[in-house]
Amino acid sequence: MMYSSRRKPVLYFKDDRSFLLRKCTVWKLFGLCMLFVLGSLLWVQLTCSGDMSQTVGYSHLPHQPCPVERQSSSADDPSWGPHKMALIVPFRERFEELLIFVPYIHTFLNKKKIRHKIIIINQLDHFRFNRASLINVGYMESGNDTDYIAMHDVDLLPQNEDLDYGFPKEGPFHVASPELHPLYHYKTYVGGILLLTKKHYQLCNGMSNRFWGWGREDDEFFRRLKAADLKLFRPTGITTGTKTFRHIHDPAWRKRDQKRIAAQKQEQFKVDPEGGLTNVRYKVESRQEVTISGAPCTVINTFLECDVSLTPWCQSS
Repeated sequence: MMYSSRRKPVLYFKDDRSFLLRKCTVWKLFGLCMLFVLGSLLWVQLTCSGDMSQTVGYSHLPHQPCPVERQSSSADDPSWGPHKMALIVPFRERFEELLIFVPYIHTFLNKKKIRHKIIIINQLDHFRFNRASLINVGYMESGNDTDYIAMHDVDLLPQNEDLDYGFPKEGPFHVASPELHPLYHYKTYVGGILLLTKKHYQLCNGMSNRFWGWGREDDEFFRRLKAADLKLFRPTGITTGTKTFRHIHDPAWRKRDQKRIAAQKQEQFKVDPEGGLTNVRYKVESRQEVTISGAPCTVINTFLECDVSLTPWCQSS
């Protein structure tokens, strides 16, 4: 019998080696397939741009994020409670602090079984920083899945797990109270970290939009709380004093904008009876879901607007 010269004779010998060769070929193919699958998964992980832990120095935060796993424990476990907090962080260019803050506070709140989402309001315009307006934007953009907010500075890390971040049903709860804050100790201080139900924040008409630059917006908001007849609550039984929080801001590296321009020096002590949620003007440039060292957050890149005829000090000069 004649065979084609292209055929290997070994294929026609019926001995034990044909079985062994076929078996080896199958295992080789299986191994190659597994290497291809693992290589593909590794490539997806390395090229996915949602993790910000290596991204520093740009006003626009990263591109399309990696998919974030659902927090099944908080969603399915009734011990987490029915409430969900929108943790609002007014932000501009302090990326080193953000990289520390987001994974830290996410872990801290998970340990306490506080359902939450972290919202970074990133100011992109060229006006001076306006913390109060950014918090107003955070409230407006926080969605219907949250029922209370935390106004939270990016440079303040809670160190005591006994601190309460739960739903402030009775009234506004000042977590970073004067006797615990590492820097500010006057009685009317309500900055740093303040929890309010959305209903109470709406009752105050949010915060005044007139405070461009650093400082004084919290003092004006204290007056709003009193005008709305809201009782302010603070932590009790905390024995760690001014070591209750870690303050990670470096004043030598990032100087605060404390300039007082034009009539700002006189205006900063006045109550703003009409401004707040009703007249905050802004444009959302983009909204991005990102992760920082595995912790999910929403970054809302925002352009604030300023009427220079009313607040000329919104411009640096």
